[in-house]
Amino acid sequence: MAHTGNDRKRTTARPTARPTARSIARRSLRREAPSTVALLADERDFAAMRRYGTFSFDDHTVYLRQMEGLLKTLAAQGVHITVALFDPVGYEEFCAHTRLAPDDPASRTRYTAHLGAAGGTVPYEGQPIDRLLPHLVDAAERQATWEYATRLLSQANRCGAGGCGEDRADAAFARASHALRLLLDTAGDGAHHLVCSIPADQPAHEPPLVAMLRAEPRPGGVLHVPQAQALLFCTVLAAGLATARRGGVVLRTTTPDGHDRVSGWALHDDWLRPLSEAEIFAAYCTDADTGEPVPPEHGVEYAAGATLVRPSETGESGETI
Repeated sequence: MAHTGNDRKRTTARPTARPTARSIARRSLRREAPSTVALLADERDFAAMRRYGTFSFDDHTVYLRQMEGLLKTLAAQGVHITVALFDPVGYEEFCAHTRLAPDDPASRTRYTAHLGAAGGTVPYEGQPIDRLLPHLVDAAERQATWEYATRLLSQANRCGAGGCGEDRADAAFARASHALRLLLDTAGDGAHHLVCSIPADQPAHEPPLVAMLRAEPRPGGVLHVPQAQALLFCTVLAAGLATARRGGVVLRTTTPDGHDRVSGWALHDDWLRPLSEAEIFAAYCTDADTGEPVPPEHGVEYAAGATLVRPSETGESGETI
């Protein structure tokens, strides 16, 4: 039997709910509440977390794809996102210190919040995760360098029960800041790449300290020095000066005509001693692991470092950056 239109069930369209002032305000507040997401960057760290039953992933590639989806979802909501490197060893230490159960999602959330507050994060701006991860590892390494260098400076201030009559950490940082200014002042025209390295303290089995700074020329002859890089560079250099460790600074300048010049300084007697042309050539043209000579770079000039006048010799106490 045929059915007529009267036999069909009528449907009533439901009115679309209009957003209330409260829901609009809540969405606005959500956009103003920043989020931190912690990532397990490599397979080894991922495998270390799989021992926890509440960690539900078993494939690192799938995990990264899911985390990238989460980042995109948060970004689509207008949320400001920073990404941190999730360190399983650091997480275990955090749980032991705070007396939290490590096999608990709430503990991982607390650790992620701790990472966001401690620094060493990278802002998420929609970049693919394979481009995000190298920057994330670099940021974590810089944060670890900063923490270790500041710890060395703090230890340098322990001058015994009688005291030492000065704040050795502040004095070392002032000398390091003054040294950086002199290095850039004497470098000449061009782009400058500075590396300060303090070798590992072998008896204590501590890691080496390395800080890099890239100073680029800007129109009008102004040299742009990234503040965060300068702060880390001076902190590492100050740690070496305050603890009388071996170490040095290498300056590589690319002149406007594309010519490269390399010079260097060694930490000596609370200051920087310029390396001769032969010393910087030997340092650059020797394999650090084997001690065997390596060919010099084509077109690179190896030059003696400029003499840097100590602050005490000019009547200056040093400048902070």
